[in-house]
Order: sequence, then C-alpha cells, then structure tokens
Amino acid sequence: MDIVLDIVDELILDRVYAAALPLSVFLPKVAANITASAVPQPTPSLWTSVISTLPHPPVTQAADAAGRIAAHTSGLPPWLLRFASPAVTASAWPRDYIPRQLLSLSLITLIGIHVLYFVFAAMSYYLIFDHNMMKHPRFLKNQVRLEIECALRAFPGMTLLTLPWFLGEVRGYSRLYEDPAEYGYTYLVLSIPFFFVFTDYLVYWIHRLLHHPLLYKRLHKPHHKWLIPTPFASHAFHPVDGYAQSLPYHIFIFLFPLHRWVYLGSFVAVNFWSIFIHDSDMITGNTLINIINGPAHHTLHHLYFTCNYGQVCCPTAFRTFFSTWQLIVAASFGQYFTWADRWGGSYKHPSAEFDPMNDIKIVDAALAKHKSD
Repeated sequence: MDIVLDIVDELILDRVYAAALPLSVFLPKVAANITASAVPQPTPSLWTSVISTLPHPPVTQAADAAGRIAAHTSGLPPWLLRFASPAVTASAWPRDYIPRQLLSLSLITLIGIHVLYFVFAAMSYYLIFDHNMMKHPRFLKNQVRLEIECALRAFPGMTLLTLPWFLGEVRGYSRLYEDPAEYGYTYLVLSIPFFFVFTDYLVYWIHRLLHHPLLYKRLHKPHHKWLIPTPFASHAFHPVDGYAQSLPYHIFIFLFPLHRWVYLGSFVAVNFWSIFIHDSDMITGNTLINIINGPAHHTLHHLYFTCNYGQVCCPTAFRTFFSTWQLIVAASFGQYFTWADRWGGSYKHPSAEFDPMNDIKIVDAALAKHKSD
C-alpha cells in the first residue's frame, strides 16, 4: 500500500490537501517562504475558520515537509508526471502526518475495493457465470442484489480493521523492500512460493476455524447464505470474516522480507481470486484438479460447508474457453492448493455427480413432464 499511497499523493492528494488544509491558514509567512513561489494567504471564510481549529503537526515541520516535496525528484514515469501535483505543496498536513495517512488510506482502500468489486465481478457475472445456475432451487430470490448489499455493508468495516496494518506498512514497520539486490535475486524468486505456502496454510486454518460452531453463526454464516454463489458473493460476508482471512497476507510482511511489487501484485490477485472463484463453475476431469483448489472445489465448499477450505485464483479469459488452461494458469498464478485440505482431512474431490447443474436438470425435466401431462 505504500507504493499506491506514494503515487496517489504525488498525482492527486498533495494538491487536494494543500487546497483543503493550506499551511498559510496557520502561519502565512512560513508558508510563503517555502519556495520562491509565494503561497497567498487565503481569504478568511467559514472554511478557514473551521480548519484553523483542526489538529496539525508543528508548522515548521509541515513547512520542512513541503520544502522536501518541492525539492524531490519524482520517480514517476514521464507519462504520469503530466498529471502530478505542482512542486509547491504547502499543506498543514504533510505526507507523513498520521491523521492524513489514515484518511488517505481509508479513501484509497474504499474506492479501490469498490471499483475492483463492481468492474471484475460484473465481468465475471456477465462473461463467465452460467446464468442457468439461477434456476437452481437453492438460489435465493433477488440473490444478486442481496449479495451486493452484503458486500457494500462489509467494505467499511473491513477497511477500518485493516487500517492499522496499512499504516504500519506505510510508516516503514514492515519488512517490505525496494531494491532486489538487498536480499539477492535468489531470495526474491524463492520468497514467492514461500509467501504462497505460508498464506495458504494460515488461510486454511483460519477459514476452518470460522466453521467452528462458536464462530460460524456469528461470523461466517452470512457468506454461506449463498449456496449457489455468483461472483458478487465474493465479498459478501461479515467484515470480521473477510478481515480474518486477510490476516496472513499482512502478518507475512512483518515477519519476512518481501519485495514491494510482489506483495502488491499478490494482494490484488487475492481480490481477483475471490471474485472469479465464486462463479459456481464445476469443470472437472483435469489432471491438475488434484493439485489446484479451484472454482469446482469452492463450489463444493458452498454446497457442503465442511470441505475444501483452500482457495485459488485463475484469470478470466482462459477459464472462459479452455478448462485445462484454467488449471494450468491457476498453477502459475494461484494462491492455494489442495494439499492443506488433504493434510487437514477436509478434501472433497470435485466430480460430475456433485455438479449443481444436475439439480437444475432434474427440475427442468420435472417441469417439462408436468407441462406434457
């Protein structure tokens, strides 16, 4: 998240905070001397009266921070620099001020998860999800709307719970690093499967713990309301449930070194996975289905509750057309495998006999027979 915050600060938020909370409200002379370009004193108004009462770091600290930004050489590519904030950025809330970081992280997280959810869940729903599944007798009335409403209620709570981890990350307490040479390229490569194994096993046991009777009804049952899920069910759960299953990803980077871009890519991929795995897909008969815990496994989990707690991700285009490529791609980019379920004794192998489409065919046959009679 530190990468994202740095980019958004430079592109948008420096300008926004300078306009909304100008340093000149608190000490105009200092603000005017930050750079050669004077920062005019704002005209007194109700807004300046309100913000003048807000907490802020010492004005000299804010002025120094603005000076550093003015002298900073941007690391953004040239095509992005055209959209960056002006060099003169005099806000009473500098980039490293904790309230600003909390507010910025909240906004970025909320906007990001809403965009990701609606764009990619809609793509999966319209391009991949078999709409015949909606005829299943256990598919709820108005289920898609209910799934979306549940997800929207969960996002603020999950964001609030996750903020301390993101704040620790952007303030430098994690073990994320930038230069691949710092730990060597061998470690960079090996850290990726290590990250997958670590998070795989912890997510498995957290997910399984959420099925304990003491926790299931309070936390995890809302997600299992969707017995025949659509992609919009991906984030439709109790906020504590969603937060708990994200913990391994946060814990890892505070224990072990991981490259920043590897972490960011993996964290985004998890959210993609959560969407694409909920398409009630029951493609079976592939060799890799014994290794990769894919959509078919997760469909069985929603139907039978106490099996296949593991999870996996696979990109959309391949899954649409080639069932074998679906699992090959998952093996390359997936997060979870069947080994944890096998070790934990909760593995249930997907086969055609468990396909929920069988129930739909029975219902269709009964309706056809009734009409013929």
